[in-house]
Amino acid sequence: MHDRALVFDGIGQDFPSPGQRNKVRVLDGISFDVDHGKFVAVIGPSGCGKSTLLQMAAGLLIPTRGAVHHRGRKIGSINTEVGFVPQQAQLFPWKTLAENVELPLLLRGVAAGERRQRVASALNSVGLKGFEQHFPSQLSGGMQKRGSIARTLVYRPDIILMDEPFGALDAQTRMVMQSDLQSLSMEAGATVIFVTHDITEAVLLADHVVVLSQRPSRLLANIPIDLPRPRNMFEPFRNPGFEAAYDAVWTEFRSQIDTGRVH
Repeated sequence: MHDRALVFDGIGQDFPSPGQRNKVRVLDGISFDVDHGKFVAVIGPSGCGKSTLLQMAAGLLIPTRGAVHHRGRKIGSINTEVGFVPQQAQLFPWKTLAENVELPLLLRGVAAGERRQRVASALNSVGLKGFEQHFPSQLSGGMQKRGSIARTLVYRPDIILMDEPFGALDAQTRMVMQSDLQSLSMEAGATVIFVTHDITEAVLLADHVVVLSQRPSRLLANIPIDLPRPRNMFEPFRNPGFEAAYDAVWTEFRSQIDTGRVH
């Protein structure tokens, strides 16, 4: 277990149901490992608990049953060694881009000189050099999303958790962001868990795709994606082996159409 970045071990999660005595079972016996430096995508029907798994990895939620281990340590409180990129950029509108990115370092008591250097490096890595003094309202949606990613990268987390980060972007910007994320993860050797509802996005980005069932969610498959990198995000079918990888994921996922609407 110590040689894994994350281990989800028999995870079960129940939530109270308003106005009812019985609780709603969202996750039921989910187990899978995430190796160091790997990019794992998690897909499944809407409401199946994909985001719940990220909350557990971040220590924001303790599972009803089972446990999540980070580098062999059971997560029982806030996990400060992970970075979280939410669906919305969530930049503070009254702060400049540089101030937004700097905030995690301020909270950790990092010295001013090191803060400046790390902020500059993070913004440069996401292509936002020269926009340090811009406010969020002066940035496009894609640039705000890059700023959110820079804010996560700046404190060098051991694992990056991403909850459908590109879902609200237009198609062109989304492909650009996918390409940028691939480059960043390859250069940094980062461990990434990426929640998405898009099978194409999952196959293009991931080393493994975890497929979850309808609620109460069970693990349907953990599929290795052996496409060579770098991958072409703009023309998926030009990637050798893409169609076979997509079909492997879709074969597992399509069984859920009969048990509920797939999003």
